[in-house]
Amino acid sequence: MTGKLTHFDASGAAQMVDVSAKDITHRTATAKGHVVMAAETLAMIAKGTAKKGDVLGVARLAGIMAAKKTADLIPLCHPLPLTKVTVDLSVNDANSAVDIEATVKTTGQTGVEMEALTAVNIAALTVYDMVKAVDKDMRITDIRVTFKDGGKSGHYEAP
Repeated sequence: MTGKLTHFDASGAAQMVDVSAKDITHRTATAKGHVVMAAETLAMIAKGTAKKGDVLGVARLAGIMAAKKTADLIPLCHPLPLTKVTVDLSVNDANSAVDIEATVKTTGQTGVEMEALTAVNIAALTVYDMVKAVDKDMRITDIRVTFKDGGKSGHYEAP
């Protein structure tokens, strides 16, 4: 790790980062995560027979809505004009999981990693909520930023 933590001032108090001097650039971030569950639960989701309805469709919308509300949820995040949010959920039979990937774009002075992470987290929580009645052992796992581009720190791709 290099560099200082920008969300703290010289005295250690939390602060919102001043991005006013940063260049306006295209910013993109992708995050991924998984909801691991029993094979029977995954099959129910895939068939669309969950009592609460279309699990993947509802979770997709929840993730998109969450990305747009990130600044309301994370105290020091800047409110950003998002230009694109995609949330893709897929059934992964091999791992008995729903895989989630969110990509967020903007043109601005700060990145959208938090928005992508928020989208994945809320989509995963929505999957959990919609089928928890039949599977309380589900696990939300491995949520992380896998891609970021734009701004001073440039390009990042997870290994």
